[in-house]
Amino acid sequence: MTAIDLPNASPTPGRLRRNAMSPVVALSAGFLVLVVLVALLADWLAPLPYTAQNLAARLKPPMTEAGGTTYWLGTDQLGRDILSRMIFAVRSSILIAVMGTLIGAVVGTFLGFVAARLRGFVDQAIMMLADAQAAIPALFLALTMLAFFGNNIVLFIILVSIDGWDRYTRLARGLVVSEQESDYINAIEALGAKPARVVLRHLLPNIAAALVVQATLNFPGTILLETSLSFLGLGVQPPGTSLGLMLGEGRRYLLNAWWIAVFPGLAIFLTTLSMSLFGDWLRDRFDPTSERH
Repeated sequence: MTAIDLPNASPTPGRLRRNAMSPVVALSAGFLVLVVLVALLADWLAPLPYTAQNLAARLKPPMTEAGGTTYWLGTDQLGRDILSRMIFAVRSSILIAVMGTLIGAVVGTFLGFVAARLRGFVDQAIMMLADAQAAIPALFLALTMLAFFGNNIVLFIILVSIDGWDRYTRLARGLVVSEQESDYINAIEALGAKPARVVLRHLLPNIAAALVVQATLNFPGTILLETSLSFLGLGVQPPGTSLGLMLGEGRRYLLNAWWIAVFPGLAIFLTTLSMSLFGDWLRDRFDPTSERH
């Protein structure tokens, strides 16, 4: 009997380089883990109630001690501890951004599946809607909707979620169209599998990784939309707090109390940068067309 030489299945150098996490990406991932922990443990990490005011200690610079309390990141115009407010602001901003990303991903993916499975007029209508959404800046649409319907937290989360749903729709539609034309899907359908089973057991698991990567790439934009609206006073309202709201409150004190705006701004910058770098690594990790030689 003649031995059969099997192809070498070991990873190529290019694939190994793609899968390896660079120090920068590792730092980004570690920072994101820290952000999540801060959001989850805010009640235990904050040294003071984030709404507590102390007018005698207003506009104190970082590392100041007043009345037996150390204000590590200083205080704002009402004497509130910046560190405590930032901890709860991270929770608020991350929670809103996560909810917005999940809602946008679910709605966009559902519409992509509907377009790919039904085709015809339904497909054209959904893609025209996605094209219209892509043509309208998310911030402009959010400002218009808030002007008509007023500001409330439910509407705010919905508006944050509309940013990027069209990307999930296009991605899901393209992948489902490609997958459902494959031989194994045709064989499953020929054996009498119900459409719901085909979608949930075969199509969705095969495109889930690409959808997760898209979510990580879309997340920084969602955070920036939330912080932009809050910065303009159209998002989270006092006595609540968010990074965008703190940034907006601190812009009037940049000359004499820079820490009120700089620390929240730095948190926004590092979070969005870390998520972008991590998302790029995930895309390279799971997208076989991105292998570099």
